[in-house]
Amino acid sequence: MRIYQGFDQLMEIPNPVLTIGTFDGVHVGHQKIIQQLNREAEAIGGESVLFTFYPHPRMVLYPESHGLRLIQTQAEKMDKLRRMGLQNVIVHPFTKDFSRLTAVEFVRDYLVNRLKVKKLVIGYDHQFGKNREGSIDFLKDVAPVYGFDVQEISAQEIDEVNISSTKIRTAILEGEMKLAETYLGEPFELHGKVVQGNAMGRSIGFPTANLDIESEIKLIPKLGVYAVNVVLENGNFKEGMMNIGVRPSIANHDDLSIEVNLFDFQGDLYGQYVTVQLLSHFRDEMKFNSIADLKEQLKQDEENIRAYFNSLV
Repeated sequence: MRIYQGFDQLMEIPNPVLTIGTFDGVHVGHQKIIQQLNREAEAIGGESVLFTFYPHPRMVLYPESHGLRLIQTQAEKMDKLRRMGLQNVIVHPFTKDFSRLTAVEFVRDYLVNRLKVKKLVIGYDHQFGKNREGSIDFLKDVAPVYGFDVQEISAQEIDEVNISSTKIRTAILEGEMKLAETYLGEPFELHGKVVQGNAMGRSIGFPTANLDIESEIKLIPKLGVYAVNVVLENGNFKEGMMNIGVRPSIANHDDLSIEVNLFDFQGDLYGQYVTVQLLSHFRDEMKFNSIADLKEQLKQDEENIRAYFNSLV
């Protein structure tokens, strides 16, 4: 998959078949669009293209109040799009000037003159351009003028999966990881760098890898303890349990901590980037009266989560 940051380095794409959108999560609804895009491109000897934006439009239009929490970081999104078989992504810088383009200007100047689009595959409810004046009807009107085709993804095709990023966010925030996995087509993931912690876990027999997500707008799930799979830099998988919370039993602050205990693992992960797949939420974060009580609960958590993994075999 080729990724272009805007149009400056854009190479000629043969017979581009294009869709447009932010595609946060690349959920099963998005995947259906990409699959159709790839089929249409293959049918005309062309290549599939996603035209997307960065930063997210809400961050630019509402910088003080966007409240944005994304299901995926930009890197996570690109990785999943690559796995979906998409051939090209154009990541256009979203600015206030760009937001003021009319629908006609966007189609003429970007899709036709620069990209030379051959076909657009667009959802029935997609809107774009200044004041969201661009619509599927608008595209069907201008397509003959500019020499490209438009294929509408119908309400029935999209709505049969009944997916929205809002529903996925709600599931994640409520700890409903199986529901989120159904929407996403795979487990929700956190990617991050393993950094030095306070070594409290090691001192009580539960050494943890402390994860730095390195993104202020990445969606963080409900606080508590989870069963997880951890993908290491070498590609190996390890089962484990993860705590997301403020560690009320051992800290007097509100700083969020993400700590993973890998089962049956010996080694040093400091500085490595790992991927954590959240499989199931087991309990909410709790405050304990003593470190001994905390240790006993962690033993119970490990027993419960190991039993969970055994049940999957």
